[in-house]
Amino acid sequence: MIVVPVIDLMGGHVVQARYGERSRYRPLVSPLAHSSDPLDVARGLLALAPFPALYVADLDAIRGCGDHREAVRSLASAFPDLALWIDAGFGTSASIAGWLAPGITVVIGTESLGSADALAALLDAAPDAMLSLDTRHDVRLGPPELFDQPERWPQRVIAMTLERVGSLQGPSGDRLRRLRSAAPGKSLIAAGGVRDAQDLATLEALDMHAVLVASAIHDGNLDRSTLSRFV
Repeated sequence: MIVVPVIDLMGGHVVQARYGERSRYRPLVSPLAHSSDPLDVARGLLALAPFPALYVADLDAIRGCGDHREAVRSLASAFPDLALWIDAGFGTSASIAGWLAPGITVVIGTESLGSADALAALLDAAPDAMLSLDTRHDVRLGPPELFDQPERWPQRVIAMTLERVGSLQGPSGDRLRRLRSAAPGKSLIAAGGVRDAQDLATLEALDMHAVLVASAIHDGNLDRSTLSRFV
């Protein structure tokens, strides 16, 4: 299992996620960076550990009020060996076109899909894309039937539990167990709630391919020694 740090972009800043309530996000204050600039935060993260990938959520694009495409290009240029996993509210194949580039993997969030059939067109445009199964308080965001059709999912699938994002309340073990049972051959990625090294050990035991983390890194709950075991 690998740890993949998350940066959420809003209004040109990396913002601090709390409980997935995006209207309340504020620019990140972290001991790892001197500012909330995306390049500054990425440098701080990579100085802490040699992470193989960075998950970037473009919250402006997801909400339909602009995007951070230039910031993503700057990250790709500054860190050419870093894989970038980009969620920018992709709902149609046309919306992906301007983002595809070497080192960038598209993340398709169900909350941005108008129908289950839209997923097939997106995967045709970006065959290596990931699917994020987005929920909030057990409510399925996006086409509900898609959550029960693992045969339509790509190989890598994110279990995004939005109310736990930035909560430090622990991951949703029950949901992850159900997904693992439903899709034994998929590479599952946990997202939301990770607090500490014990949570990482629990997720590893659940056979997660990766885990997305932000708050526990910036709050210092996951130190250099712990992270070195998962990168």
